[in-house]
Amino acid sequence: MKVSELTIEEFKNLIYEAVETKLRETLGDPDWNLELRDDVRERLRNSLESVERGEVGIALEALATIND
Repeated sequence: MKVSELTIEEFKNLIYEAVETKLRETLGDPDWNLELRDDVRERLRNSLESVERGEVGIALEALATIND
């Protein structure tokens, strides 16, 4: 089928799919399908456990002033 034979709706869908595919390629997660190192996995586990215990981390406002 030629582009000239497409309906407007079919043409819109074709463009939409092409743009979506390109955006996924460009903006996709570069770390997808990579494994976490053991030390990173442990830090994440500790962080989740702290949250579950109700412990509070560093407030965003405090982090923003660390390098000032």
